[in-house]
Amino acid sequence: MHRVLGDRRAIMILLGPALLVYTLIMLVPTVWSLGYSFTKGNSIDGFTGNGLANFTRLFSDQAVHDALWFTVKYAVLVTVGQVIAGYLLALLYVFFLKKASALIRTLVFFPVVLPTVAVGLLFQKFFQVAPQTGPVNSLLNTFGLESVDFFGSAGSAFWVLVSMDIWRSMGFYAVLLFAGLVDIPDEVLESARLDGASGLRLIRHIVLPLSLPVLMSSLIFSINGTLKVFDSVVALTNGGPGTGTTPLTLYMFQTSFTYSEYGYGSTIALLLTVVCLLVSLAVYRVSRRDITEG
Repeated sequence: MHRVLGDRRAIMILLGPALLVYTLIMLVPTVWSLGYSFTKGNSIDGFTGNGLANFTRLFSDQAVHDALWFTVKYAVLVTVGQVIAGYLLALLYVFFLKKASALIRTLVFFPVVLPTVAVGLLFQKFFQVAPQTGPVNSLLNTFGLESVDFFGSAGSAFWVLVSMDIWRSMGFYAVLLFAGLVDIPDEVLESARLDGASGLRLIRHIVLPLSLPVLMSSLIFSINGTLKVFDSVVALTNGGPGTGTTPLTLYMFQTSFTYSEYGYGSTIALLLTVVCLLVSLAVYRVSRRDITEG
C-alpha cells in the first residue's frame, strides 16, 4: 500500500479518470459561467461583453436583495430545525428506544426517499383552503376558527415551506447523527453514570461534546443544501405568491431561462456560490475552534 501511495504514476492512473470527469462536469461549467457574468445577450442574438454592468445591476436589484434575504432566512431556520430535530431523534433512538428503534428509524426516514414533487403536492393538500378544505383548515374549523389561505400570503407560505422541508429531511439527519452517537464508547458513558451523571447532565457534559464533530458536519451539509433550495420551492409555491417565496436559485433560473439573460443569471449564480463558500467557511472555523477547545 505504501509503495502504491508513494508512486506518482500509480496515483495519477487511479485518480486521473475521476479528476477528468470532475473537471469536465464541475470546473469547466463553473469557469464558463464566470465568463458569462461579463457578457449580455443570449444564444439567439449572440453575446457581447459588458464589463462589470451585471455586477453593478446585481447590487442595485431589489429582487436580488429580497431573494437573498429569503434564502438566508430559510437556510438558517431549516438548518436549525433539521439538525435539532435530527439530534433529538438520534438521542431518542440511542438512549430510550435502543434496539427497538429500527422500525421508528425506518418510518421517520421514509419522507427522505419520497420525490420532492410528491411531498409538495401532499403539503398543498394538507393546507388547502379551496376547492376542498385540507386537514389543517378542517381542524381549525372544528375548533370554531376560520379557514386560513396559507398560500395567499408570503409569510404563511414561508412557514409551510419551512415546515415541509424540516419534516422531509429530519429523518436523514437523525440517521447521520445516530451513527455518530453509537460510536461513543460505552465505557465512557458507564464511567460518567458511575460518577453521578444522568439524563440532561450526561447529554450536556458527555454526549454533546463527543458528538460535536458529526454535529458540525451535519450543520455544514445542511446549510449548503438549504442555501441552494430549488425543487421544494418550485413544487410547493413556485416562488409565490408573487415573488414572496423566491430564493436566489429560482430567481437565477427565471432570469437565465425565462428571460434569456444568461449573463445576469450567471452573475446571480456567482453570488450564490460566494455566499455558500463564506457560510461554509464560517461554520467550519467555528466548529474547528469549538472542537479544539473541547
